[in-house]
Amino acid sequence: MSLRFSSVALVAAGLLSQVAWPSHALAQKDLLNLRAIDHPAPLKEVGIDQKLDSKLPLDAHFRDEAGRDVRLGDYFGKRPVVLALAYYDCPMLCTRILNGMVEALKTLTFEPGQEYEVVVVSFDPRERPPLAALKKASYLKEFGRPETSPSWHFLTGDMQPIKELTNAVGFRYVYDVHTSQYAHASAIYVVTPDGRMSRYYYGIEFSPKDIRLGLIEAARNRIGSPVDQLILYCYHYDPSTGKYTPLVTNILRVAGAATVFALGGFISLMLIRDRRNGSARSV
Repeated sequence: MSLRFSSVALVAAGLLSQVAWPSHALAQKDLLNLRAIDHPAPLKEVGIDQKLDSKLPLDAHFRDEAGRDVRLGDYFGKRPVVLALAYYDCPMLCTRILNGMVEALKTLTFEPGQEYEVVVVSFDPRERPPLAALKKASYLKEFGRPETSPSWHFLTGDMQPIKELTNAVGFRYVYDVHTSQYAHASAIYVVTPDGRMSRYYYGIEFSPKDIRLGLIEAARNRIGSPVDQLILYCYHYDPSTGKYTPLVTNILRVAGAATVFALGGFISLMLIRDRRNGSARSV
């Protein structure tokens, strides 16, 4: 009986290895640890540590989508920068991050090249400018304003400058050899004109309002309208959520001032009307 059981078990194991879990799949990732090899959990090393006011390595060299050697600082100095870290051959998450960024920027009245620049950097040192050029063409078409092309920058680089940049941002990621993919978190960022981290926006869908307010603050209020200034007075950036939330005390102050103004206007109108009625009666 024991020999028969062993034979059945071996046959069953062989069928499982050939049908349920093909050998090439096991070579990539042993999901159930059938080989008794404990793989490290890459997600423990993945995350985004906010480093507000951290200075980016503006002297770091990258290659732009045309293959030219450029400095990161070439895109700073005049206006805030919307920054994204995404590798171009990513099968899922990076694409959704860039899709969300473009959708949010499309709704802004701000224009690339006037109020801000867009810089996307691949953190995969194996990627090259031709792939970056394809990505730029795709997202510029989606954005729908081809005249803004000079202010969209898709960069690739070597490991050293990539690490300098990701460390300054606080972007932690790992390469999982079992899936041949990078494990990473999702966010985009607003950076000041002098290259300091200003705002972090998490997820794959981004609020145009939050990005607009972040750009205004990063530009030190040199862009935007008086209405934007009023909104900024009533809202504040919450680093824990990456969103602008209402500031109740300031909202109450604005509401109180509006009430006083309205009452003052009402009283003034009543006084003017009474004076006119008195003048009419005297005539």
